[in-house]
Amino acid sequence: MSISSSGLKVLVIDDSNTIRRSAEIFLKQGGHEVLLSEDGFDALSKVNDFQPDLIFCDILMPRLDGYQTCAIIKRNAKFSSVPIVMLSSKDGVFDKARGRMAGSQDYLTKPFTKDQLLQTVQALGSAKQREI
Repeated sequence: MSISSSGLKVLVIDDSNTIRRSAEIFLKQGGHEVLLSEDGFDALSKVNDFQPDLIFCDILMPRLDGYQTCAIIKRNAKFSSVPIVMLSSKDGVFDKARGRMAGSQDYLTKPFTKDQLLQTVQALGSAKQREI
């Protein structure tokens, strides 16, 4: 297979500057293009402009939470196939199930390591590239 999993466009939505910057550094080290967003409303406009291959979305954010943001993105036919990974400091079964119901493909608990983040990108990014 000649397509590598590098070079994906990844959107990171999180109200924590620390999490956004950590994810940006890790993803860029993995060879990915990164766009950051600090809340759900900001993310919705960036999704349309940036057209990401993968989205990481925090659950607990002001104004528009991660579940709502995920559901809105998934309702748009243009972005319904874009994998969304929920980010949360909670690791509960309820949170994971609610994320799946909103349309997310995976769940990553914060704080995450570089390896965890890049493995998630590789797993979901390779599935996305098989669709192309």
